[in-house]
This record gives sequence, structure tokens and C-alpha cells, in this order.
Amino acid sequence: MTKEVLITISGSQLMNGGNDDIEMMTTGMYYLKNGKHYITYDEVLEGFEGVVKNVIKIQPDSLDIIKTGVTNVHMTFEKNKKYLTCYATPLGGMMIGLNTKDIRVIEEEEGLKATVQYSLDINYEHVSECNIMVDIRSRVHTQETSS
Repeated sequence: MTKEVLITISGSQLMNGGNDDIEMMTTGMYYLKNGKHYITYDEVLEGFEGVVKNVIKIQPDSLDIIKTGVTNVHMTFEKNKKYLTCYATPLGGMMIGLNTKDIRVIEEEEGLKATVQYSLDINYEHVSECNIMVDIRSRVHTQETSS
């Protein structure tokens, strides 16, 4: 995979009988270190000054999302484990619980895909059932041609 990548993050939350879907596409950087995949990108939050620096760390059995800047959080997803963390936003902080039910990672030559299914608690109360999909693709595809 190339260093420059196209990142697609999509997710859905099932709460109170309704479904809330989101999708974001951006560009970022990719590197592999000690068998772990790292993806970095910047995010701008509408209505707030500054950026959020994001790092996604993907391993075969876990996924971490680390946000610093306008918002601050370190979310860890690991199958059959629950993690509590403080999510600091410009509007205040909240305690979130992430109870990961399943995680799948597919590595390809020109990409990487991770899907996570989890339950979300906010301030110790169950809020929704969620899934997130992170799809990383090389920005530049080179094709070898023979003469």
C-alpha cells in the first residue's frame, strides 16, 4: 500500500428503533510499524476553530482511534472487552463505554478494511448498538505494463 491513502469511515447507530448513519471520506497517510497499521488524518469540526488530529491503529484483533485537538479521546475496540474512556469535546466531557462484540480486519495489497460491532454507553447508560467500518485504499495505483 502507498503512503498516501484515501480513507472512508462509515458507521451506524441503532437507537430507540431508529438508525443514524454517517460516512466520511478524506485523505491521509499510512504506515506499517511493528506489524501494526497506522493511519493519520486531520479533521475539521464545523463551527469550531482548529483541527482534530486522528490516528487509527489497526491490528488483527483490535482497533484504536485516537483524537487530539478540538476533541480528545482514545477509543479502543477489542473483541469481547469493554473499555471506558473520557471523551472531551468543546461542549464538555462525557464518559463513554465501548463493548466490542466483533472485529474483523482484511488486509489486501492495495488496501485495508476493518469492521467493528460494539455497544455504546454514555455516562454509564446504554445508548446504542453501533458498527464502524474503516476502509483504507492507496491513492495512487500503478499498473505495470509489459512491452
